[in-house]
Order: sequence, then C-alpha cells, then structure tokens
Amino acid sequence: MSPPRRLIVSADDFGMSAGANAGIIRAHCEGILGDASLMVNGQAFAEAVELARDHPRLSVGLHLMLVQGRAASPPAQIPLLAGDDGLFGAMPIVAGMRYFFIPGVRAQLRHEIIAQLDKFQATGLPLSHVDGHLTIHMHPVVLDILLDLRQRYGIRSVRLPREPLAPALRYDRRHLLRKLFEALSFNSLSRWALPRLRRAGVRHPDRMFGLHQTGHVSDDYLLSVLPGLPPGVSEIYCHPALVDDEARRWRPADYESEREVAALTSPRVREAIERTGIELITYRDLV
Repeated sequence: MSPPRRLIVSADDFGMSAGANAGIIRAHCEGILGDASLMVNGQAFAEAVELARDHPRLSVGLHLMLVQGRAASPPAQIPLLAGDDGLFGAMPIVAGMRYFFIPGVRAQLRHEIIAQLDKFQATGLPLSHVDGHLTIHMHPVVLDILLDLRQRYGIRSVRLPREPLAPALRYDRRHLLRKLFEALSFNSLSRWALPRLRRAGVRHPDRMFGLHQTGHVSDDYLLSVLPGLPPGVSEIYCHPALVDDEARRWRPADYESEREVAALTSPRVREAIERTGIELITYRDLV
C-alpha cells in the first residue's frame, strides 16, 4: 500500500499586522489552515501571540526575518545587517552574498537569529517549526546557524522549499523566468540541505506547493494541486490577510491576500480534500 497523502496548510507573516492576523485566524477557524509562522518583529506581534493562545489548535512556528523587515537586536549590535533605523535591507540576493563574503557578518547573523528565537521562546508558545521571510532560512550560512542552535531552542522541523515545477507551469505559465529561477535555486538549496537535516534529526515536509504562486493562491489553484498531491507529506503555504496599511507597506502591490483567505475557507476546497482522502496535519505532527 502506498503511504497516505498528508497535507500541511501554513500561512506566513502572523504578527505582521492586525489585518494579517485577522485573515490567518479566519482561515484557521473557518477553513483548512493549520499552521502560522510568527514574525516576532511584526507590528502586531503581541496581538498574534494572544490570538495563538486563544486558538491552541493553531500550530505556530518562527518566521525568521533577515531581509525586508525590522530587527530584534538593537541596530548598534548588528550594523552589518540593519541600518540605524533597525530595518534590514530589501534585497535578499544582495544580503545572501554579504553573508558569504563580509567579515564579521556571520557573528551578527547568529546574534540576530538568537534574538528572534529568544523572543519567540519568551511567548511560551510551542515552536512547531522554523521557516524564513523570503525563504532566507535556506541560505547555507543561516541554516547552519539554525542547526547549531536546534537543541537549545527545540528546532525539530523546518520548511523545505522543494516544489515540483511542472504542476505550477501547467496551472500558470506567466512569470516563467522567475519560476525557473526559483525552481533552480530553491531545489538546489534543498538538495544541499537534505543530508544536513537528516544528520541533525530535523524533520521537514517532503515537498511544497505555493512558492511559484506566491501571493496568488486562489481556490482554483488549490483545486488544481489537491488531486495530484503525491503520497507523503506536502505543504501548501500562503499569505492570507485582511489587507490593511501595514500589510500594504510590506507586501507587493499585486498580492491577493483577501482572495487567499477566501480560498482557504472555500467549501469547494474542503470538499475536494475530503473527497480525495487527504489528511490535514500540522508541523506539530511531524515530531
């Protein structure tokens, strides 16, 4: 018998804004969302923590921020990572190159990652997993730091951005070059990470969906993905929100965050999951 098909449905940016929090909680209470990744430096972080306590079935991980956001450390302690305003740079590729080649940056990275893990730990919420804003947790330097800290902070699962390209292109061939670049870079990083995760005993879903459709996970997209889910554990990740000014500040203008809330709460999507025998799980269930 083939293994069952199990599915984690996760949302990024919990704590970014009150609107992001509201969209995530609606998608959890009324839909199929089981996981959320917490921005400990987000404007609505404190509210997100209270909401997580009020909804204990919601599995919560750390959404590690090292680009396009606020730092947890004082700027003077991480001058190679953040400006005097406490904000990281906006260009992940430039940041990633700096992690390799700028003397002293790795020590500051470790300092900031510890600050964010400490802030999450102080909430008292169980840490279900770690992922990264703009998938920055997959950078080799960052991942090595996380694995070194895994026992200290109980990091037992991470997101692995290993998405099949063919289904994404069958659904939508727009932005072909971007999707090809994403597939090449993140599948390569996943191959590099896999033996290290195994040696460290850190778990991960077998594959991911939604990366190539970031910001545009509609009910039609979900209905195209669900019938073809392979055996094992898959993750669909998304960015639901009831859009407010703070979410608009940080997210691309074309993100369809409210449409994603509608997709996650769609009766058609719920019916498709039940009809195909897919089991909804969370990152907690990987441990």
